[in-house]
Amino acid sequence: MPDLLAAEGSIGEPAINISIFGVFVLITLVITFRASRNNKSAADYYAAGRNISGTQNGLAIAGDYLSAASFLGIAGAIAVYGYDGFLYSIGFLVAWLVALLLVAELMRNTARFTMADVLAFRMRQAPVRMAAAISTLVVSLFYLLAQMAGAGGLVTLLLGVSGEAAQAVVVTVVGALMIFYVLVGGMRGTTYVQIIKASLLIIGAFVMTVWVLGKYGFNLSSLLGGAQDNAAAGRNVLAPGAQYGLTNTSKLDFVSLGLALVLGTAGLPHVLMRFYTVPTAKDARRSVVWAIWLIGIFYLFSLVIGYGAGALVGAEEILAAPGAVNAAAPLLAFELGGTALLGIISGVAFATILAVVAGLTITASASFAHDVYASVIKKGKVSPNGEVRVARITAVVIGAIAIGLGILALQAGLNIAFLVALAFAIAASANLPTILYTLFWKKFTTQGALWSIYGGLIACVGLIIFSPVVSGAPIVEATGKSTSLFQNVDFHWFPLNNPGLVSIPLSFFLGWLGTKLSKERPDELKSAELEVRAFTGIGAEQAVQH
Repeated sequence: MPDLLAAEGSIGEPAINISIFGVFVLITLVITFRASRNNKSAADYYAAGRNISGTQNGLAIAGDYLSAASFLGIAGAIAVYGYDGFLYSIGFLVAWLVALLLVAELMRNTARFTMADVLAFRMRQAPVRMAAAISTLVVSLFYLLAQMAGAGGLVTLLLGVSGEAAQAVVVTVVGALMIFYVLVGGMRGTTYVQIIKASLLIIGAFVMTVWVLGKYGFNLSSLLGGAQDNAAAGRNVLAPGAQYGLTNTSKLDFVSLGLALVLGTAGLPHVLMRFYTVPTAKDARRSVVWAIWLIGIFYLFSLVIGYGAGALVGAEEILAAPGAVNAAAPLLAFELGGTALLGIISGVAFATILAVVAGLTITASASFAHDVYASVIKKGKVSPNGEVRVARITAVVIGAIAIGLGILALQAGLNIAFLVALAFAIAASANLPTILYTLFWKKFTTQGALWSIYGGLIACVGLIIFSPVVSGAPIVEATGKSTSLFQNVDFHWFPLNNPGLVSIPLSFFLGWLGTKLSKERPDELKSAELEVRAFTGIGAEQAVQH
């Protein structure tokens, strides 16, 4: 096995790594600039003019969904923990059935720009839009936190950067580049980058999968045996329990994680926003079916890549690298094909992060500009150009906050698949109950929506703040550091790392209770109009024109 980690902490040749890296950045820049020529209205900037086909949107959704968590985080989790790491893949994939059956077509048929457009359709506009915008911003920030940590860890590994100050500079530069893409390209540019990135990521994962299996004579049993032979002492990576079965608390944590993953996708604002880019409801359904196939195939590849990293690189080597568990896939690429394959796979991984961050930032900035600025502050009296300008300013602010949080997450060495799971928990707690009640319960009221959104959001974020994620996690022997965001402090009292088990049922209950205690009488005409539009698409196109 070649010397994976040079003395300065990089792998391969930093000059070659950065050159391949630069080619990917240049290609995506060209795509973004070409796409920006067609951004002439708010519909172009937010929804790519609503002329993306179902197949294209399916690829773009896969590009949006297969984030750094899917490629770097899950591969690392499988490499270090084996079976328990693959549970992330199962949860992420099953979640799409909820999105397909309950959300995709109905949300598209409302023909709006943001989630808040649907929620506020038959309720009091200002409070519901404000609540939905706040929820969207919080979910997006948590998701961005994971992507920034992944980007920083990847570039740190490629360039051999050491020291917290140098890593902070890397995250800042990477973040600034990502913000630039959003400001210039809008949703159209982001969509094209996501399509190319999804194709490259699946091809790259396929190549690594075949290469790893070839090392073991295309015998999966031999590969799994090699992973077990190279596993951490006393850890069985082929059976459940390496991460979530050691204590009753960790078992509860697994149930909580699974609930958040399965229900979270249908409430993710940046995924919901993709449904508004297609021209018909049929295209919305087709795009989700394409996404399910592509994502499912990729997660099968990630199983082989993860166990391959565990077998050929080893858990100790992975945990000792910059980026810790998230370094498994790049280290495996270097082990298989040296500097060239490392540069290509890392470039694909960076393009992955780039596309996801662009989609998240557009969603968050569109939510503020469209729901808060245009609808609440200006009460609809704002030009499309003025709204887009505010969206771009918001993108810069959100990017700056994400950079700061990403630096903290990178230095703590948190698994980015786990960080994304927190965003899923917030989406499932604050957004999904309100979306389902709005679409399927005619008596649902403004008070019920506000109680559900704010209750789920506050409960979920509050429990995260007082969980081991933020403080009080035990020291990891391989790194000598805690996996908490804040080191050397302990103010946690909530035992679970993922709060979904508590916050998701609470949000559903609060939505029901708030409605039952409300004196508001729902507008029956508005409820009927929303129902007809959501289930048939009739009236949706007129809303677009309006």
